[in-house]
Amino acid sequence: MPNEKARIINDLKSEDKFVMMCGDGINDSPALTACDIGVSVNTGTDIAMDSSSVILTRNDLQSIINLINISKKTVRNIKQNLFWAFFYNTLMIPIAIGILKPIGISINPMFASLAMVLSSITVILNALRLK
Repeated sequence: MPNEKARIINDLKSEDKFVMMCGDGINDSPALTACDIGVSVNTGTDIAMDSSSVILTRNDLQSIINLINISKKTVRNIKQNLFWAFFYNTLMIPIAIGILKPIGISINPMFASLAMVLSSITVILNALRLK
């Protein structure tokens, strides 16, 4: 029953467990709303698709494995992009404003802005690796 599914999900979440559920019908919508990640298939009912976080385009539950793998790669990519953006910013901004000039390190602000463009290009190219 729909209420039992939602109750089980809430019980699991109260135990600090991460819950993902896949459903396709009206009776799944309360549970899809209650879980951390709700997954529905594109041939499911409209209310199930509206209640879910992710809609699978193929009616193949193997797609859930692909969903998890892509999610992990996306999070890794986001962390890499944040690293490169902070690396360029923390390196070039102080040099461009002249903080390191007393020790003989300086750069034309135009070159620093070029480095910022390279930072953006690096982030974009890294994100495109996900395809």
